Amino acid sequence: MSSEAFAALRKTQGEELNKLAEEHFKHDLRDEDRERILSAGSKASTHALIGSLAGLALGGWLAFRLRANRRAMYQAFRASEKPTHVKFANGREEAIPDVTQLLKPTPLGDIMTYTFFGLGGIFLGGETGLLTGSWSAKRMISRNPDSRERIEKAFRSFRADVLRKQIEDLKADKTNSMLMK
Repeated sequence: MSSEAFAALRKTQGEELNKLAEEHFKHDLRDEDRERILSAGSKASTHALIGSLAGLALGGWLAFRLRANRRAMYQAFRASEKPTHVKFANGREEAIPDVTQLLKPTPLGDIMTYTFFGLGGIFLGGETGLLTGSWSAKRMISRNPDSRERIEKAFRSFRADVLRKQIEDLKADKTNSMLMK
């Protein structure tokens, strides 16, 4: 098993792509365009953070409510009168086991409830925040048509350079693999 199997340990081209993006950022855009892009990026991340926190709070609240309802249902079940025997038509009588202890809420169940509701809230809130932040950032960039055109042109140029770099890397890998055979 290689280190490439785990996503966190994979070698990425992040540093090279950041350098390439910085070059486009410096040369293809004006100062106002750069400020607009940075502001839009921070707006998207702020929305995602706020959405994640709101989702965590909502998940915690829902877990608390579920836990309280589970406890109330257990108390009601425990306090109610339950049959102890069943009498069949042929006269035979069977004892019914007491399942009250099996329905009792446990600390492990509480931990799992808070964990799953919290993680689900973070996921849903974060994704919703990212969507609203992206929409807001897109609106911010689209306000000025001239600036939008320059930003789109710089982005297309950056994407073309990234694709050229990937083609070069693939050709180098193909050459290396042919030399290995």
